[in-house]
Amino acid sequence: MTDSDAFDLVVIGAGPGGETAAVTAARLGKRVALIEKAPFVGGAAVNTGTLPSKTLRETALALSGLRSRDLYGVDLSLGRDATIDDVLRHERTIKAAHREQIRGLLTRYGVELVHGAARFAGPHTVRVAGAGGERDLTADKIVVATGSVPLRPPGFPFEHTRVHDSDELLDLHQMPRSIAVVGAGVIGSEYACMFAALGVETHLVDGRDALLPFLDADLSAALEAGMRRLGVRFVWGETVASCDAPPEGDVRLGLSSGGTLVTHHVLICAGRTSRTAELDPAAAGLDVAPKGRLAVNAQFQTNVPHIYAVGDVIGFPALASTSAEQGRAAAGHAFGEPCRGPVAPVLPTGIYTIPEVSSAGATEAELRAQGVEFLVGRAEYADVARGKIIGDAAGFLKLLFRRSDRKLLGAHVIGELASEVVHIGVLTLMTGAGADLLLQTCFNHPTLGELYKLATHDALLRERTGAAPGR
Repeated sequence: MTDSDAFDLVVIGAGPGGETAAVTAARLGKRVALIEKAPFVGGAAVNTGTLPSKTLRETALALSGLRSRDLYGVDLSLGRDATIDDVLRHERTIKAAHREQIRGLLTRYGVELVHGAARFAGPHTVRVAGAGGERDLTADKIVVATGSVPLRPPGFPFEHTRVHDSDELLDLHQMPRSIAVVGAGVIGSEYACMFAALGVETHLVDGRDALLPFLDADLSAALEAGMRRLGVRFVWGETVASCDAPPEGDVRLGLSSGGTLVTHHVLICAGRTSRTAELDPAAAGLDVAPKGRLAVNAQFQTNVPHIYAVGDVIGFPALASTSAEQGRAAAGHAFGEPCRGPVAPVLPTGIYTIPEVSSAGATEAELRAQGVEFLVGRAEYADVARGKIIGDAAGFLKLLFRRSDRKLLGAHVIGELASEVVHIGVLTLMTGAGADLLLQTCFNHPTLGELYKLATHDALLRERTGAAPGR
């Protein structure tokens, strides 16, 4: 062991959580090593998950002409069938550019990037097996940010070229004629929308009977209706009992009801499992929970106090945005800088389906379960000039206020740029403000931000007239 192998912090995994933890510690003047198994940085968020799927969504919207279809007299749809190269070209460019941006940031802050497979060789030692052999790194503090990988349920021949998990999907060599997406969670719903937008016959199979039930019920219903308009065919209340994938010909799925579904390709979206087994966590004394997760406290410390864990490896909410916040908070706590924590109490959810959905705060169902009396205000995209300009006739903003003091408790958006529009609600929730702030705020015109003022007026008028909440 040499001085060059001793660090203040070693971070395992160069995704959003690991990158942010490393940069936060480096900004505090600490010597930091960041270990990444892959030959590139960014983790699943940049390389197989968040960024690629959202880029593919934008590409699908552009190639399909969907954004122009509600504009009178405008047809920008592609005049030929989109090839797989058409769909993936922009994704590959964006991915490469973002990798370089992250590398540049790490270099500027003096973070040492070490490529190789990491595993614990003790509570303070991480052994890295790379191209040049093995190297032991020691550190006072360690952050585990190894992310997750798609679950591969038994019974599906993933070695087949037309049976995929969500990571493999980026290696498609042909555009499917039809596809069955098994699992109507966030990832499955996003990919189902993308394929349907491109004109691929798309079936979404799930054992439940409601789409993304954690959403406010109005958003869930509106999203399902929007996806049906897009062409997604829902197969509710069904699980896959068998998968027959011959070398040639279509894939045949046997359903729990006894029926069959025959499609060209199959995408399995059965959730994700944390990447901890390869770390030999027992060597560091770490306790591992189901699905490979590491349990942490409010400061993201594991049962071994100097070892922290952030991101997908600790489970929900497992978003790129929240993982980065957790990495920042963990590094701040590790080195006694509470000003760099804690994680924000309000974390928005962005779902990049078509239409887009985003939420922050409580849903109606949650408020009713808590016995909270509330007001509902709603504004349609078509109610504001910007909504008319962009041609979004189905989008809306729904706000939930506490009846007693009109404090905002929840903001829920569906429609174009929903994941941007929700941020006004996030800041209102963060500051504990409500109807008065939204009414006093001057929003640019024409913008979707004006939805907040209209939705607030709607809630107050409902209260005044005694109208029933909701629509």
